[in-house]
Amino acid sequence: QVQLSESGGGLVQPGGSLRLSCVASRSIASINAMGWYRRAPGKQRELVADLTPGGSAQYADSVKGRFIISSDSTKNTLYLQMNDLKPEDTAVYYCHAVDYVSARRSDYWGQGTQVTVSS
Repeated sequence: QVQLSESGGGLVQPGGSLRLSCVASRSIASINAMGWYRRAPGKQRELVADLTPGGSAQYADSVKGRFIISSDSTKNTLYLQMNDLKPEDTAVYYCHAVDYVSARRSDYWGQGTQVTVSS
């Protein structure tokens, strides 16, 4: 079982930066994959970025070159550095983890943190 807790959201002006953090209740080194999703007003949840155990990162086209996903296994923490924020980035951001226990896939979600980009 994995519990996830996000933080770091807030109100920022366009062009600003924020760093989101996701603290897991156990070692993230053993988790199959982790990533960030977001749900913008009036839209469905979408994948923003994810990170595999091998260190490979993938990003949504809309955030490439602006967002960076990273992790710190010593702190059981996943990060999302968000730069050059745009109003379109306004959404609730969710940390997500995929784990396999006895070859069975389990998905875990944080409660979400609000990011609002507005002048």
